[in-house]
Amino acid sequence: MSSLRLRTIAIVAAAAASTLVPGAASAGVVVAASGPSAGSFPVGRKIGDSERIVLRAGDSLTVLDGKGTRVLRGAGTFSLDQQAGPSKRGTFAVLTERRSASRMRTGAVRGDDTAPLHSPNLWYVDVDRPGKICLAGTERVRLWRKATEGDVSYVISAAEGGASHTVTFADGEMLAPWNTRLLPVAADTTYRLAGDDGVVVSEMSFVVLDSIAEEPEALAEQLIDNGCTTQLELLSTAMAIDEG
Repeated sequence: MSSLRLRTIAIVAAAAASTLVPGAASAGVVVAASGPSAGSFPVGRKIGDSERIVLRAGDSLTVLDGKGTRVLRGAGTFSLDQQAGPSKRGTFAVLTERRSASRMRTGAVRGDDTAPLHSPNLWYVDVDRPGKICLAGTERVRLWRKATEGDVSYVISAAEGGASHTVTFADGEMLAPWNTRLLPVAADTTYRLAGDDGVVVSEMSFVVLDSIAEEPEALAEQLIDNGCTTQLELLSTAMAIDEG
């Protein structure tokens, strides 16, 4: 093979490698932003490991990557590869676990002693948080409540009418099963939760994900793309890194 042909192959290979660097370096996704620079950091924007993040006074930027969630505050210049703190991969594994049908009496995510309780699993349906919810599947849908005192029942029905069924939380329990045989869970259908008095306390709809991303930042992108903001907030909160 001629030296000219070898040089040509080397140049082409180098060019191809350089085009792969930006994608490989993309390691974080913006999950929240506020302040003067918020317009430059829309939710869902990808940020590379070594990318310079320039913030102004009053800026707050929340970024989730493979290690966890960090909040950067301006003024200042930052990069994700310079941020310290323990990895929250273990938390991610527990949060995204597809649990069995068994009920649980305890367990929740709390940022600190004064923060509100949050669901311990990303796929539980929080009865207090209406809106769009992403599901890993429709076979074992579980409703979750943060209070455990007393028996509480909800009547679930489709907003357009039809079948309904009653879900009951027993005293001391946080989980109750949605009987999908009596009322199947369908995508793009609005469901209403009403109390014993018939008053609607929450409305929600579902997106059934075809596949579940195995990396935190990729899963955050899935939640963003499908409008599942409640779960995005939960994922971000649970994976918050304490940097001291």
